[in-house]
Amino acid sequence: MKLYPASALAALIILSGVCSSARGANGLAAVPNQVTGDEITPEQQQCVEKGLAWLAGRQATDGGYNNHAGITALAGLAFMEQGNLPNRGKYAINVQKCLKFVLASCQPSGIISYKSDSGPMYGHGFATLFLGELYGETGDPEIKEKLEKAVSLIEHSQNPQGGWRYQPVPVDADISVTICEIMALRAAQDAGLKVDKSVRDKAIEYVLSCQNADGGFSYQSNNGPSGFARSAAGCASLYYAGVFDSDNLRRGLDYLKESVAWGNIGDADPGRHYFYGNYYAAQAMFLAGGDYWKTYYPALRQSLINRQGGGGDHWTGEYSDECDSAMALIALQMPNRYLPVFNGKGPGG
Repeated sequence: MKLYPASALAALIILSGVCSSARGANGLAAVPNQVTGDEITPEQQQCVEKGLAWLAGRQATDGGYNNHAGITALAGLAFMEQGNLPNRGKYAINVQKCLKFVLASCQPSGIISYKSDSGPMYGHGFATLFLGELYGETGDPEIKEKLEKAVSLIEHSQNPQGGWRYQPVPVDADISVTICEIMALRAAQDAGLKVDKSVRDKAIEYVLSCQNADGGFSYQSNNGPSGFARSAAGCASLYYAGVFDSDNLRRGLDYLKESVAWGNIGDADPGRHYFYGNYYAAQAMFLAGGDYWKTYYPALRQSLINRQGGGGDHWTGEYSDECDSAMALIALQMPNRYLPVFNGKGPGG
């Protein structure tokens, strides 16, 4: 087993903070992952417990959610973020079932896609991320084999500008799919797999080509206005590609922070991408630390608590209740600091 014990994880978090303090003079990520002592409240804990219990009850007998590898992977990550693993924790059996479904969705080509998946590179990115986190925790050789093929497919489907889109072919790109693949590569690299540095460098070029003068990010390169969800994806992309301190990153974070100050928490795009946007905003603000995290997380926490409808146990409104709830739970549980990829550590850091 390759489990990270609590003491080792704490040491890695401390090391991450020490290294990042030397990243630059502008204070970006000066104290990432710093425990403030007021992040986890009784109301937040109750919200999470109800949400995880609901999510566990929605799992199909084959282990999947919505017959979709990507949504199943997100649900698995939501369970893992509470500290559950295939052999440990209250929801160990649910993580096992998610893994079984995702592994069964791995195709000989390397793509991870169940038969009903559309735009398979979305689901592929989430599923590869899930396998990367599990391989880093377990060292399971079966997971490694599937993960290596998934990583190779991502590398070979990167388009000339450095991005990815719906299909595993190097043609078009958008920032929404690109962040999925960047994050998947980061998780695989953190788990010890070799990832081509030139792929990461090209990805950074593409992400920066999507940034507008206001600091926010457009959906595609040099095309369209900024928005909360795509800007959250842009900032997270830079972090996971290894950019921890730059003017571009600061301007992107300031764009997100200003939206939070307006009270939007993702509603800057009215009625659209609330859960998807905050899934990435929570990661970007957490990695930024300092005032970014202190401003953002309390507002997000209250917003998600207020939005937990459906009998007070799950979230709804965009893609599917299972997908929305998994993303909400991942964002809400960021203070747990259990998933290595969210802690900004590893070889790519």
